[in-house]
Amino acid sequence: MYKKYSKYRFSLKNMENRQWPSKEITKAPIWCSVDLRDGNQALPTPMNVEKKMAYFNLLKDMGFKEIEVSFPSASQTDYDFVRKLIEEGHLGDDITIQVLTQSKPELIERTFEAIKGAKTAIVHLYNSTSVQQRKAVFKKDKDEITQIAIDGTKLIKEMAQKTDTKIIFEYSPESFTGTEPEYALEICEAVMDIWQPTRSDKMIINLPATVEMAMPNVYADQIEWFLRNVSRRDSILLSAHTHNDRGTAVAASEFALLAGADRIEGTLFGNGERTGNVDIVTLALNMISQGIDPGLNIIEMNKMIEIYENATEMKVPPRHPYAGELVYTAFSGSHQDAISKGLQLYNEGKEPFWDVPYLPIDPSDLGRQYEAIIRINSQSGKGGVAFVLENEKGYKLPKAMHVEFGKIIKAESDAADRELTFDEIFDVFEKTYLFEDGAIQLNRYSIDSNGYVHIKASVTVEDAILWIEGEGNGPISAFFNAIKTIDNNNYSFEAYEEHALSSGSTAEAVSYIELKDENESFFGVGKDKNTTTAALKAILSAINRKRK
Repeated sequence: MYKKYSKYRFSLKNMENRQWPSKEITKAPIWCSVDLRDGNQALPTPMNVEKKMAYFNLLKDMGFKEIEVSFPSASQTDYDFVRKLIEEGHLGDDITIQVLTQSKPELIERTFEAIKGAKTAIVHLYNSTSVQQRKAVFKKDKDEITQIAIDGTKLIKEMAQKTDTKIIFEYSPESFTGTEPEYALEICEAVMDIWQPTRSDKMIINLPATVEMAMPNVYADQIEWFLRNVSRRDSILLSAHTHNDRGTAVAASEFALLAGADRIEGTLFGNGERTGNVDIVTLALNMISQGIDPGLNIIEMNKMIEIYENATEMKVPPRHPYAGELVYTAFSGSHQDAISKGLQLYNEGKEPFWDVPYLPIDPSDLGRQYEAIIRINSQSGKGGVAFVLENEKGYKLPKAMHVEFGKIIKAESDAADRELTFDEIFDVFEKTYLFEDGAIQLNRYSIDSNGYVHIKASVTVEDAILWIEGEGNGPISAFFNAIKTIDNNNYSFEAYEEHALSSGSTAEAVSYIELKDENESFFGVGKDKNTTTAALKAILSAINRKRK
């Protein structure tokens, strides 16, 4: 099958001293959202005006200053939407709308009718320049294709001089990546000769990877080569518009910035034709993860997703970078343990910058909650289970107890053959450690202390009420010794930990007791408003578990 395909023909293999590989991205580009045009045209059910308005307002709130709103000559809906934005005052003083048009007189005239009354507008002219489209679609040679661009530019310039709207001109040699680099430069130069941009009144040259046809480094070479050879570099803004056919649109756009691009056109979450446009959300958050201000407000991820999914009737995939439901979730035990320890170190203020294993960005910065980070299945580890209990319910299991309860949860997940929900995990915890129906149950007790602690307790053993007594250097050891008078065991007392489960007058204490027999350690957990009672319940929890 592979023999029917050929290598990409326009790689600049012999380009000397390419500079982009040693560059770094240090600032945000000019962003232009094309969600309402390029993204919208790719939807099975295009947005209606109401959905477009909701989406437009989201883009405004995010801080986009340039928004391609429609192809106004393509449909009455698109035309009406532009008029609505202008006539109802939705643009304000800082939003520049962008409108797309082909190089046909009637379409250009309709476009100018649509933008009448706007303070500023970008008129985006395009015509396809690729080898294959020249040959198969238009059946025109290079000179004829260039003339199409020239004619359109002349008409736009003429109409721009007659309108009160400040016109910023943008030209795209569509299918740039399928065009000989020399010819793409030639047609752009012809357009610039007509428009005559200046340093103070720049035009936009947009070089679209309309179809992604090669590795992203090739696109970077093409951008750098173009900028090296273009005659009016200081009079243009170089814009990159990438698609995701090979799955590398984000990389291609980042490489384009390294190569000198000033501007990025893209969509939220990568919506667009075929595999989509470049995802601006991912690009912006990549910058944040490197300590660079992206110039966009993207902290309300859940709100963005809600509006996007409602407007487009599409879903953000669960593994989508930064935004997906599962991207801040770890199932692997080693990952869970590393995340838990990394979060603890960061929260203790011991790290000057965010540097948590497996989490390149802090989920809370995007309105996400830590509760979703760790989820449990049969691949999960002891640290992950403990992390869930602490963050969801406040139970801080002793380190030594992680192994025991982790094994219990693994067995439950294996038996269910699926992920366990948190409610299921906590239900197992309660049934394993906090049950009240054990073989030995505590009724009441009294303590006397005269240098040595003496305890007298009433317990129920298999429906019989017994009084037991014991002594020790504290209530816990005294009760442990008392239990031995009715439960003939060889357990040794290994460790005890406790903490408050909440605060205030209704606060409860939770105690953890570790006992040991000849073979292994095992744990019990007790909970009560009284710390001593919680500890005694923990002893019974451990012993009753062994008696089952």
